[in-house]
Amino acid sequence: MASWAPKRYHDNRLPGLWSSPTALAVGLLLVATSAWSHVFPDHSEPRVGWTVNKPPAQVRIWFDGVMEPLFSTITVTNADKQRVDTGDGRVNPSDHNILEVSLPSLPPGKYRVFWSVVAHDGHRTEGDFPFSIGPSP
Repeated sequence: MASWAPKRYHDNRLPGLWSSPTALAVGLLLVATSAWSHVFPDHSEPRVGWTVNKPPAQVRIWFDGVMEPLFSTITVTNADKQRVDTGDGRVNPSDHNILEVSLPSLPPGKYRVFWSVVAHDGHRTEGDFPFSIGPSP
């Protein structure tokens, strides 16, 4: 006659270390940490989309985190897509949260600022925005 005794099985999983709640918490932490690694613009001067009456001497963008100076750039172009800044775009040496570039005395018109920055951990963020010089509408 056959024996109906229960069979014993061995569980090879790690005991409790990667339970569902633990795995979920670790996953959320990794996602949150990677989101903090990018730097994004906080505000700029001239402001995004604004028309200024007087030509600005420089464009400055303040970011919400520290940037790598070697890999961060800023340029300004006119409506004909010609570069019009002085070519000295840089992360401010006193405050690595500011990206800036000097401008010559520009005529009235529409301009666009292009920026690309790298956070200390290597994540790149880039973008652009317009501003105008001339009488306010």
